[in-house]
Amino acid sequence: MAEHPPNKNDEEVAWTVGRLLTWTTEWLGRQGSESPRLDAEVLLACVRQCPRILLYTAFDEVVDGECRQKFRDLVRRRGQGEPVAYLVGSKEFFSMSLEVTPATLIPRPETEGLVIRALDVWKEVFGGKSGMRILDIGTGSGAIAIAIAVHMKDAVVTATDISTEALKVAFGNAKKHSLDERIHFVQADVLDHQDLIGPWDMILSNPPYVLEEEFNTLPDDVRLYEPRLALVGGTTGCEIVQRLVEQSAGRLAPGGRLFIEVGPSTVLAAEQIITNTSSIVGEPTVSDGAGLARIVEARTA
Repeated sequence: MAEHPPNKNDEEVAWTVGRLLTWTTEWLGRQGSESPRLDAEVLLACVRQCPRILLYTAFDEVVDGECRQKFRDLVRRRGQGEPVAYLVGSKEFFSMSLEVTPATLIPRPETEGLVIRALDVWKEVFGGKSGMRILDIGTGSGAIAIAIAVHMKDAVVTATDISTEALKVAFGNAKKHSLDERIHFVQADVLDHQDLIGPWDMILSNPPYVLEEEFNTLPDDVRLYEPRLALVGGTTGCEIVQRLVEQSAGRLAPGGRLFIEVGPSTVLAAEQIITNTSSIVGEPTVSDGAGLARIVEARTA
């Protein structure tokens, strides 16, 4: 692999912000990055400790040797497939910066759709009710719970995860956004904990839903770096979803809602699980921005 960028000193070439971004974009594109320009900008903004937008006013500024070395190291790792979010240690979700580590999934736009759907139902069905009791199952970085708490300012929010390390990250993110006293974190496998009896007005989850046979087909930056435990939902992709639906059904308050993010390959199975579960009734599945069925929903019967 060619060194990045060419290791010349400033007497031979002036490595400006603009030149670095151009070189890096081309190089990352050859390595297979789907968003080489964005990757380059995020990494350079990280080492320069500035908002990405400020790079556009600094194209002619020369980047010093120390920053170039840090940038080179990050770009090399990105070229090997390591996710940008892990390299910089953060990811934006719902216009908030969240810490992410290899112990947590990287929050995605599809999960923003889950939050949007829950907020819409809160306003349209619950009339913006105060004191909503919200449960986020498999919180990871805390993205869902934190976004909900920000927008439902007096909601009672509980977030769970089976991973101790993920819960540490989630708590840190809640504290960063001054929500550590409003969100209660519980280590639990799905709803297997005495603190999760409810009743809950809303239960939300982005559970593992990748089929075992699909795992090896995932992009390298997902398969090799993100936690397998948070990705794979068993041979059918719905083993966790099955438990989640069955346990949630008896813990929703009257009129309560269940929202689960699933993948296109598991949506039909997830809908059938809801249909087969007593005390809840399925609602129409919501599609994501790409038009793919993504959020299965149910309410108490």
